[in-house]
Amino acid sequence: MSEHIAPLAADTVPAWDETVDVVVVGYGIAGASAALEAQRAGAEVLVVEGTSGPGGASITSSGIFYLGGGTALQRELGHEDDPETMYRFLLASSSTPDAAIVRAYCSGSPAHFDWLEAQGVPFERSYFGGKSVILTDTTGLFSTGNEKVWPYREIARPAPRGHKVAGQGEHAGAVAMNAILATCRAEQVPAMVDTRVSALVTGDEGGVVGVRARRDGSDVYLRARRGVVLGTGGFTFNPAMLAEHVPQLAATSEPLGIPSNDGSGIVLGMSAGAGTHGMGGIIATGSFYPPSGLIRGILVNQRGERFVAEDSYHGRTAAFIMEQPDQKAYLIVDAETFAYPKITSHRHSLVDGWETVEEMEQALAMPAGALVTTLSTYNECAERGEDVQFLKHPDWLVPLTNGPWAAFDLSFTTSSYLFMTLGGLRTNADAQVLTPQGHPVVGLYAAGACASTIAQDGKGYASGLSLGPGSFFGRIAGCHAARRRAV
Repeated sequence: MSEHIAPLAADTVPAWDETVDVVVVGYGIAGASAALEAQRAGAEVLVVEGTSGPGGASITSSGIFYLGGGTALQRELGHEDDPETMYRFLLASSSTPDAAIVRAYCSGSPAHFDWLEAQGVPFERSYFGGKSVILTDTTGLFSTGNEKVWPYREIARPAPRGHKVAGQGEHAGAVAMNAILATCRAEQVPAMVDTRVSALVTGDEGGVVGVRARRDGSDVYLRARRGVVLGTGGFTFNPAMLAEHVPQLAATSEPLGIPSNDGSGIVLGMSAGAGTHGMGGIIATGSFYPPSGLIRGILVNQRGERFVAEDSYHGRTAAFIMEQPDQKAYLIVDAETFAYPKITSHRHSLVDGWETVEEMEQALAMPAGALVTTLSTYNECAERGEDVQFLKHPDWLVPLTNGPWAAFDLSFTTSSYLFMTLGGLRTNADAQVLTPQGHPVVGLYAAGACASTIAQDGKGYASGLSLGPGSFFGRIAGCHAARRRAV
């Protein structure tokens, strides 16, 4: 879809093929949540989905919702949390989010968990206390962000907030999505599939009053008396938008999601005067752990310097790797900490092993003495139990003094980092789409990956900050649109 598409004026529409209160564009978790809540609020709803069936990228996800503030799952498993603590963490760890959006999400998080369960989304009452990228079993709660990483562990008391749906395998999101879709079917939410929205329709005063879509080779015009909700996903599969906004991606970077995550909803919103936010932000993942023991190693760049605390969330680590000279990075371990990364698909290759640090430094073409100094300084700190440079958590702090030493290549340009975009339409806490000046685009809402909400980049991301805010602000959008005065 062209980024220069113009909206249609309502007086140019030949005839409305259908008129409802709220048109929802996209049938992933944001769209489904919006449609349910709008219909329950008394609005006449129609979901328009461009592919042949519902589910979106949500149905292929790992099924993690980042929730907290004292959810039923947290309480029942004995983990203390409250909305204020969650708010302090997210505001500190996420770069330039709208504080009102973060506040709304944290305050509403416990009730949103209850809502998910009420729709049939299952969460097992079990807890995993280790450090993992994803869980492939049915465990319900684990830590999925930077809560225990300095300085955030001092800003807000850490709490596990990764609420994982009770599904097996790497795509447990299907369990959550299918449960919500079953509720939509039970409540007879109307939907059109194989119907791709190609333009927004605006009224005399510029507000959005409907959409034009392509179905069976013909244009159809769908009027929305109260509002249009965009839930179309990000732009992970749009090469032109990626080249413009995320040029730091490498040839080995691999997109996460589905091909229809092409930025079409963002382009539609912009055509109606919407602003965007965080378009350069991505979450990339190419974790070197599990096994978690590898976190006891150190990460260095081509200059032989450490650049991040090794116990950081894998998306934060990847974001820092992308910023290093030539995007090169190595994991350095000794004989005691050595192990092969279990996620072989990331292609973090073993470079070699060496009897001395000097030999390793020379083989990796680092400046003379740089890695020797870095490792010596680190080992001295580890002996004292305090990482003075990055304040790596003491749980992962051990001297790397038992040769031989080895290096794994974690470079962004050679390993396979999976990524998805985080930037999107600018919105407020009511999920209203905003102009660049911060004014609502009348009648237009957005939720999910086409909207910019909490996480702005990989440094501030936590697993579950897609499904969680996507479903939460989808609900907000549906409710708010349903309450608007009909036009």
